[in-house]
Amino acid sequence: MQSTVENVSPTQAKIDLEIPFEDLKPFVDRTFKSLANQIQVPGFRAGKVPAKLIEQRVGYDFVVENALNEAMDTFFQQALAEHDLTPIAQPKLEVSQQPSAEDREAATKAFIEVTVRPEIELPEYKGLKVEVEARNGGDADETEALDELRGRFGTLKSVDRPAAEGDFVSLDLQALIDDEEVDAANDLSYEVGSGTMLEGMDEAVTGLSADEDATFVTKLAGGEHSGEEATVKVKVTAVKERELPEADDEFAQLASEFDTIEELRADLKKQAADSVVVEQGIEARDKVLDQLVGLVDVEVPDVVLQEQIDQHFNNPNADADHDTPEHRAEVEENAKNAFRNEIVLDAVADKEELGVEQSELIDYIISTSQQYGMDPNQFAQMLDGSGQAGMMVGEVRRRKALAKVLEYAEVVDTDGNAVDLSSFVTPAGAEEATEAEAVEETEATEK
Repeated sequence: MQSTVENVSPTQAKIDLEIPFEDLKPFVDRTFKSLANQIQVPGFRAGKVPAKLIEQRVGYDFVVENALNEAMDTFFQQALAEHDLTPIAQPKLEVSQQPSAEDREAATKAFIEVTVRPEIELPEYKGLKVEVEARNGGDADETEALDELRGRFGTLKSVDRPAAEGDFVSLDLQALIDDEEVDAANDLSYEVGSGTMLEGMDEAVTGLSADEDATFVTKLAGGEHSGEEATVKVKVTAVKERELPEADDEFAQLASEFDTIEELRADLKKQAADSVVVEQGIEARDKVLDQLVGLVDVEVPDVVLQEQIDQHFNNPNADADHDTPEHRAEVEENAKNAFRNEIVLDAVADKEELGVEQSELIDYIISTSQQYGMDPNQFAQMLDGSGQAGMMVGEVRRRKALAKVLEYAEVVDTDGNAVDLSSFVTPAGAEEATEAEAVEETEATEK
């Protein structure tokens, strides 16, 4: 088989194929054999019908068409491998010449239009400079974390005063539309200022004491009248404030694995500092990626965009009301960004010769399955059953590539201070594993 490639565009290639009959003949013979098992001819057993009789029944062109249907994928894969092309969409095939009854051993000529991954010129990605928000994980964050922890163990005590922000109130509610009751509830508990109930609720109950009421107009947030404007009557039946336990050794032993409040405070302070690193790391990672991709011109194939749009809006669970020009434009832009990110990070991974370890795949499965609320084993089986195992490997590899770019980056905060993200780029567990692997390699070499 002979094949030549014409690059129509950075993402479109045209492959011309010329297949000699001797390359197609094994598939023609196989088709004759298959038809011999299907066609019944008096005097011949199944599978023993001569090729001439089969041809008389179905025609030589029919045999060739079936042989080509089976053979073309094989020839197509050979051409892709020969020219090192990676298709990213279903190819379009057209046969311009094939064997026929008039020319039984003619060569087959065909061309295939295929969408391929664009080749890019990777820019210098070492030393990218980004700025992140200055953050401080100091005493204030430690105190806030301690107060939050104390709040989990707090108790509510009734007070005889008007309700204020942070108090808990017991409520009776009645919702009316055109003076007709559409909903009602009694003995509801609500934290003033939380904004978790109806719009206007906080303003209505703030300043009310027990047995006092108020009326306000709002839009209902649930039920058959959701979104409709209603008059809501609210009565406060009790006002309670939260009493926090004393921050002492006894509380530390109750709320944590520590024996003293000093140990608990030290741990909360470390958590606050770690949280700052994570927040700055995520911000820096996103900005580094945006900066890197902005340095590269990546053509996004129309077929990729259309596939993503169709997948999004043809989802049976999708809300039909969301299919608007604005939402389609948003989905299209997200698809473009995702494709560009993938192409650039794959190029970085190739440059850095990054691989994926089994332990990294397991970590990915566990963390991603938790996001979907699934059992990790079931999630892994779902990916494997849907043929997405390769996608999983690619995603982990791209994450490693982005971490490598961030490792090379120069990160400062808005105060001009250098930001150390080493613990974010290489978590302690991963660093220890890398060191262990290095020791094992050294020992193996010495042996």
